[in-house]
Amino acid sequence: MSDVARRRLLPTWLIVTIAGLFGLFYAYVVWSAVALLIQQVNGPLGLNGLGWFVYILPIVFPLVAFGVAFAIGARRRAGELAIALLAGLTVSAAFWLAIVGYGTTSYGLYGA
Repeated sequence: MSDVARRRLLPTWLIVTIAGLFGLFYAYVVWSAVALLIQQVNGPLGLNGLGWFVYILPIVFPLVAFGVAFAIGARRRAGELAIALLAGLTVSAAFWLAIVGYGTTSYGLYGA
């Protein structure tokens, strides 16, 4: 039996370029979540413990989604890598909208 080394399908520069372009969109989602957290903390009621937890989740979630999508797509073709990263970005955006909707309708997040 011969051990066949798995050959990388894409050059490193192409992987970095695709991941970097999608990374900018993921960074925008994270930056928006940080801005929302700062806005809610400085609001008239502030945040309680549950509020901190809920508003920190959209900061962490896109980072995890990017890592998972990159791990899934890194050894695949360029289109498949882009689709995996786009799927992770889509899930991050849906999660962001869910958090914004929950934050605007749940008053249990505010007040110390």
